[in-house]
Amino acid sequence: MKITYNKQTDVLYISFQETNVTTKELEEGLAVDYAQDGTVAGIEMLDAKEHIGHLDDVLKRVVLEQVTVATA
Repeated sequence: MKITYNKQTDVLYISFQETNVTTKELEEGLAVDYAQDGTVAGIEMLDAKEHIGHLDDVLKRVVLEQVTVATA
């Protein structure tokens, strides 16, 4: 998973996999990217600060619970 935030455009994107996608807009400013097999490949949020608030603080507090990290 990769989380990116562009301060200039105020766009937050959470990527679960890099693949060709079909995008479905759930509501204005919120879209989900689906992989060909129907799984969620990513989530895009426009005007992220409007939806989340103090985004810089939120991103500093990302917590992964019960996650196994693969090692090379």
